[in-house]
Amino acid sequence: MEEPGKHDWQDNGEARHIGVRLECGIRLENVYVPAGGDIPDRKENPKFGQKLDFIQRMTRWSESLNEPTIIVGDFNVAPLECDVWSHKALLTVVSHTPVEVEALTRLREAHDWIDIGRKFVPAPERCFTWWSYRSPDWTKNDRGRRLDHMWASPELAGHLKRHEVLEPCRNWERPSDHVPLICEIEA
Repeated sequence: MEEPGKHDWQDNGEARHIGVRLECGIRLENVYVPAGGDIPDRKENPKFGQKLDFIQRMTRWSESLNEPTIIVGDFNVAPLECDVWSHKALLTVVSHTPVEVEALTRLREAHDWIDIGRKFVPAPERCFTWWSYRSPDWTKNDRGRRLDHMWASPELAGHLKRHEVLEPCRNWERPSDHVPLICEIEA
């Protein structure tokens, strides 16, 4: 790996992004989009506004990309109706509100990103990457969301070979509420 770099999309110095250029010439960007608090209103909840501003800064960066890039991480937004256990129940819950979905859609469209997860697990198939710790048995009610994403620049489309969500990891002793994703790319 070479040319490490980071963007201050949070605009306050917090380390929520790191990127590198791989030997094969692909940029790999890893990001953590702020969760946004519990109230989906910019005026009542400054954290929600920070999240939307963060995504907007990512969108401006995305518009000027001129090299093959893969961006991965916890985007904290489940964009599709089938990316959550109940679209209707979560429409007013941070991570699936219309304003967040619209912001993430603008980000995706700014570079014509390929949503690798949905390339290999097409909607409306179930594809969750996160389950709350608040659920006593995450498998019983399966109230998951797809908050973790891997996106690729359009020029990498023919090189994407496989994508896997490692859902069994959620059963590990003291697991994360997120599960790992794997993507195989042929250079």
